[in-house]
Amino acid sequence: MAKAIMIQGTGSNVGKSMIVAGILRALRARGLTVRPFKPQNMSNNAAVTADGGEIGRAQALQARACGVAPHTDMNPILLKPQTATGAQVIVQGQVAGHQEAKAFGKNKQALMPAVLDSFHRLADSCDMIVVEGAGSPAETNLRHGDIANMGFARAARVPVILMGCIDRGGVIAQIVGTKAVLSDADNALIRGFAVNKFRGDRSLFDAGRDDIVARTGWPSLGVIPWFDRAARLPAEDVMDLPARARSGGAGIVVAVPQLPRISNFDDLDPLAAEPGVDLRIVPPGTPLPAEADLILLVGSKSTIADLTALRAEGWDVDIAGHIRRGGQVLGLCGGYQMLGRTLSDPEGIEGPAGTVAGLGHLDVETVLEPKKNLALRSGTDLASGAALSGYEIHMGATRGPDCERPWLTLEGTPEGAASRSGQVRGCYLHGIFASDSFRAAFLETLGAQSSVAFEEGVEDTLDRLAAHVEAYFDIDMLIASAAEVQSEG
Repeated sequence: MAKAIMIQGTGSNVGKSMIVAGILRALRARGLTVRPFKPQNMSNNAAVTADGGEIGRAQALQARACGVAPHTDMNPILLKPQTATGAQVIVQGQVAGHQEAKAFGKNKQALMPAVLDSFHRLADSCDMIVVEGAGSPAETNLRHGDIANMGFARAARVPVILMGCIDRGGVIAQIVGTKAVLSDADNALIRGFAVNKFRGDRSLFDAGRDDIVARTGWPSLGVIPWFDRAARLPAEDVMDLPARARSGGAGIVVAVPQLPRISNFDDLDPLAAEPGVDLRIVPPGTPLPAEADLILLVGSKSTIADLTALRAEGWDVDIAGHIRRGGQVLGLCGGYQMLGRTLSDPEGIEGPAGTVAGLGHLDVETVLEPKKNLALRSGTDLASGAALSGYEIHMGATRGPDCERPWLTLEGTPEGAASRSGQVRGCYLHGIFASDSFRAAFLETLGAQSSVAFEEGVEDTLDRLAAHVEAYFDIDMLIASAAEVQSEG
């Protein structure tokens, strides 16, 4: 029977996702069959699964650490923010509608059966599940009806390891304070704690670690040093993007406007890894660099709203000037839709129904449709013949004269559109830059050489992460702390 353990954090961005990936790879190296699980995630950076759904990209990376394909059961509830107060709700891989945060807070407990259903299905296929929490269990205002942290742990009877982050300071208060605000029943599930992202001489924190033990009664599973290669793994959160850019470095300049609802930005990771690419994530309030060789418009969860934001920044003017100077523009998914003449939302999928003018650099028109297209695809770059693969995750169809100039084929079907000059292109396929042969061919057209085997680099980094976790985190105690998954009911 499978066992399970849950890693919860004292807050967001303490490194839970990465450490869980390292634990999973380390357990796999020990000969265990393992699976990741996150009851509820909030991210616009999603991955498409072979079973025709979508999950958070962090769980897709964790599945890779296990050596298995991502599955919708690994992240049964995914919230994809569309507005400041609302999100698209994905249940077991499929769109279940849009909810405002207040309504979701009231209704989330109704999703627990789906969460437990996925969890128990996973348990039937492995020796051990490593569960990742979301945010912090100390958010007492969210405890009622919780399905992401202690609410799930209590329902599924899964023990918990609490992880704090020392990088920003205050980790003793984070961990001790968490115990102080949790109920006795919640605290009874916690088997120990760990401290992540330590820099420097770890012995300097011995007294701090011992103070946490004394104040909580929980054993320490380790003080984990900063993992220098973290940026070589695909980014989970848009907050990670600026740190991955190579602004000011050598090479061709690729400029990416950082729009409010940017999504599926894993397209940027392979470019950020290339020494010959100066990838610049351009924040609001900053013009797009005039010296850019390529302006790359990536995906958006709310294309019309992001198009409005792009214009408000004056980036539409920058893009037009870039094209006049002979520069290249590539739009992927939502970015592709923005480049057309019009973008119509007749059913009010993203907001009020209506039609807005696009940037007009591609002679195409897009109509948003309720059905979401989710598919893993493979194909060929028509110009170079290079093989590529990726995934579609979009709502809408794009048609027009420039679609008569496709630049990709997917399983033999033409895909994408190009302007008459060839300077402006777009397509619906995400993830294409992870294909080494295509990325090399694409960069060559811009005057750069590829020197990275991206997928091999991810695998190597996962192996190094597993070794890092084995060295500084007590895997034996984690295994001993795990409990057998109890049957439903």
